[in-house]
Amino acid sequence: MKAILVAAHGGPEQLIYQEVLEPQPGPGQVLIRTTLTSLNFADIQARRGGYEAGSALPFTPGLDVVGVVEALGEGVEGLHPGQRVVAFPAGGSYAEKVVANAGLTYLLPHDLADEAVAGLTVLVTAYNILTWAGRLQAGESLLVLAAAGGVGSTVVQLARALEAGQIIGVVGEAEKEAFVRRLGADPVLVGYSGLAERVLELTHHIGADLILDSIAGEIFAEGLKCLAPFGRLVVYGHAGGQAGTLETRPLHRQNKAVVGYSSGHYRRTRPALLKPSVEAVLAHLLRGEVHLEIGTKFKLLEAAQAHTLMESRRSVGKILLYP
Repeated sequence: MKAILVAAHGGPEQLIYQEVLEPQPGPGQVLIRTTLTSLNFADIQARRGGYEAGSALPFTPGLDVVGVVEALGEGVEGLHPGQRVVAFPAGGSYAEKVVANAGLTYLLPHDLADEAVAGLTVLVTAYNILTWAGRLQAGESLLVLAAAGGVGSTVVQLARALEAGQIIGVVGEAEKEAFVRRLGADPVLVGYSGLAERVLELTHHIGADLILDSIAGEIFAEGLKCLAPFGRLVVYGHAGGQAGTLETRPLHRQNKAVVGYSSGHYRRTRPALLKPSVEAVLAHLLRGEVHLEIGTKFKLLEAAQAHTLMESRRSVGKILLYP
């Protein structure tokens, strides 16, 4: 079968499309024939070599997969060959076939198309940073950084379904403003210069009750400046390339909280806890309260082009790969 392998860290040219051995499901695992997979920024970081949870070389990138069950390992119950599923694979998902643990493999409702759940990592991350980590309450204000990306665009929609109050989106380029506004954010800020001052002005100098930050670095400090008393700032990445630094005095003086979140860490350490989140996002999808914004589609052998587009910061919505 064909798969993408990264044999050395570096640029998109390190994504090599080649023949590999077909994986075999072990005890408690399933073999899935890939229908499609999606890009996540973690794939970029893993390829570069700067992602803390990156696999040892050589490796196949990819965090989630949609496909059809082909075979079962010993002891698997509740799944059968021929069923449509979405899963977090045990290895990478840039491949024609993948193996996944049965506990991280979920049946797809008949009413949902494959593309509707193409970004399981995005869907679960968006739901969990709003609810588990962010503890969003009805009527609270929300600041979403990188609001045009996969997670950001999903968060805006879910926040509306969860009855958030004011939703402020932030995008890096003006051409993304209308897209995020259409999803439900109002207002949408373009650029990150002077972010804290602009957010405070929009919130009558109270600040945002919940801030979702996937950028970190200097932007993290801007977020702390415009976090409301009793507010929560959830950090779920550092796409800007640098970690943020934290001064603790504002936290205890105004009952503010900074929370970290990683879907990958849950997958590795507490996988069973993800099932309720998957069920919740599938329910939101079925009710039409959220939909994945699909951006550009590539063939698996074009993975390098897909990574180049994501790194350009000009992509909108989810980038998909098809075998």
